[in-house]
Formats: sequence, C-alpha cells, structure tokens
Amino acid sequence: MPSIRLPTPDGLQDFALSAPRDFPRATPPFPRVALAAAHVVADPLAEQDPWLEAKLDWDRTIAFRKHLWSLGLGVAEAMDTAQRGMGLDWAAAQQLIRLSLDAAKDVPGAVLASGAGTDHLAPGPDVTVEDVIRAYEEQCAAVEGMGGRIILMASRALAKAARGPDDYVRVYDRILSQVKEPVIIHWLGEMFDPALAGYWGHADHMQAMEVALEVIAAHADKVDGVKISLLDDRKEIAMRRRLPKGVRMYTGDDFNYAELIAGDEHGHSDALLGIFDPIAPAVGGALAALSRNDLSSFHDILAPTVPLSRHIFKAPTRFYKTGVVFMAWLNGHQDHFVMVGGQQSTRSIQHFAELFRLADRAGLLRDPELAVARMRQLLALHGVA
Repeated sequence: MPSIRLPTPDGLQDFALSAPRDFPRATPPFPRVALAAAHVVADPLAEQDPWLEAKLDWDRTIAFRKHLWSLGLGVAEAMDTAQRGMGLDWAAAQQLIRLSLDAAKDVPGAVLASGAGTDHLAPGPDVTVEDVIRAYEEQCAAVEGMGGRIILMASRALAKAARGPDDYVRVYDRILSQVKEPVIIHWLGEMFDPALAGYWGHADHMQAMEVALEVIAAHADKVDGVKISLLDDRKEIAMRRRLPKGVRMYTGDDFNYAELIAGDEHGHSDALLGIFDPIAPAVGGALAALSRNDLSSFHDILAPTVPLSRHIFKAPTRFYKTGVVFMAWLNGHQDHFVMVGGQQSTRSIQHFAELFRLADRAGLLRDPELAVARMRQLLALHGVA
C-alpha cells in the first residue's frame, strides 16, 4: 500500500495507508429508511464570480446521486449539504430537483425527497410572517408540481420575522394543511446555521421541542417524519419517544448516528444525514448487516466512520460541506476540489490531513493510489513538498 508524508501538529510524518474495506452489498428494503443529503459538483471552468454565482457540473452532480442509489440509499435533494442557501440559490435548486427527479425515473426503487424552504426571501425587518408563508407556498408548489416529495426546510426568514412560538405554529399549520403528501420537517440547529438560533420561538431546545411536537401532533397525517439536527442524542431520543404513532424520527445527528439508528428497547431513528454522502458504501454495508439482524457487523462497519464524521462536522459545523466534497474528490467522484462559493477554503491543511487519515482508517479511500496522488496535489498547493 502507498504512503504519504502528512502534516501533524508536530510536523510532517509518514502515514502508510490501509487496504480499503470491501463492504457487503444488499438491496432495499432495509429495516431503516436512509437518506443521504447529497452535495453538488461545481463547474470549475465556468465563467462566473464564484462568491456570487453557482455554476454546476450537472453531469457529475447527477452521477453522484446514481452512485448513492446504487448502494441502496435514498437521496435528500437540495438540502444544506448541497449548499442550499449557502451558495446555491432557489433557481439552481429547482433545476437540481428537476434533474434528479428525471434521473430517478431510470433507477428502479430510487427514493428521492427534496427541500422546500424560503431561501429566495431575504430575511429583513420588513419581512412579515405572511411573506414567509407565501414563500413556503411557492417552493412547496414548485416541488409538488415537479412530482417531488417535500422536505420542509427551516426558514431563516421565519427565524427573523417571528415574534414568538405562535408565529411558528401559524406558519407550519398553514403549510401542512395545504401539502398533498406527508412531508419531512427539518429542524436545523444553530450549530449548522447561526441564523436559525431560537427556532420554534425558544432559545432553549427543550422548550422549542414542545412547540415542534405541538405542530406535529396537530398534523400527524401530513408529517412522514421529523429530522432534527442538534448534535445531541439525548434530545433526539426524548423527542423520538414522544412522536405520534407513524411519525418517523430521522436522525440528523452526525455525531451519534450509529447508536441512534441501532435504537433501543423503545424504538429507533431512521436517518437523513449529510455524512451519508461520503460514507455511503459503509452505510450500505451496515444496513445490509442490520437486515440480517447482525448488530455486531453493523457496529463494526459504522464505528470507524464516527470519528471521521465528528471531524468533518467539528465546529464551525457549517463548514462540514468542505469535508464532504474533499472526500468525493479523493474517491474520484469529481476531478477537482472546487466548491460553490469557494468554500474549499474554509478548512485548514491540518484539518484535511487528519480527515485523510480518518477516512483511511474507516476503509473509505476506495483507490489509495488515487487518494494519495490527490492529497499530494493539495499539499503542494499549501506549500508542503
């Protein structure tokens, strides 16, 4: 196996790679619903202002979704992993959803759900709750008009306009009463997006949870599930145990997903995770093991991915997307490490070096020679010979 000299806090050190793991393959249905929030591939050759425009390589972007489907995972489209509201605007998101829905038609059993939010409405002092409702209605109608299933995203505009919990109840009551099919509600915590602090009308997550549970209970027939992204397994379990019958908990906890998916005597979480994008082969293998009631193999496969995930999602957590795309580049899913908005610059070379080591230990560098060659390119760019 190849080796490479990588930076550490103590200087450059040799690192010998391991052989990639051969994860078991299986096809759904699995005992858990597993949706990967998929990244987008930027077009590095497009004429653009990278901080202001998002030009995508549509072929590579859709090819990655087919890769996820081939491993038995579903795709959560146009979410924050795709830099939605963080470089990818609503016009590009609509095109992304449309192309993914078209691609899914050619993949038997492909599962796809798409984000609908209010990101085309800029938060501001003059934005009202009624403006937020109209923005949600516009995006929900667009996704439903394309034949898509809705993930109801958290709204920065609502977080700015709301004066208390009643405004959240009002908005979600209106939207949930209108949707055609049950949706997945996404509660994205402030660690992922600081503009969403105080969501549901409370800074305290447990008080906020009461409001969310009130909304869900009132519209249980219109809620397939709720995804919470608070990076706190205790809060997720507390909410999971109080959901109405038939409403799923989709873990958004990129720190504790293995235990939450495995579950306990009171239940389990399904999953809608950004980390499933770079660790998809391991997830497919783990779900195959779970299908055989082989919890030992399930944990054996996922346990080494958890340190990798915690590193990718370390604070500032909103920069996790850089690690996701870095992994896609290392594994040959794209030919460059360029991101929408130039976000490849949000992590340090020390961060990338540790990510490389952790990915190897998890058996997730599928072509070690290619991964080493690309890591050397990045090191050279940072002045490391």
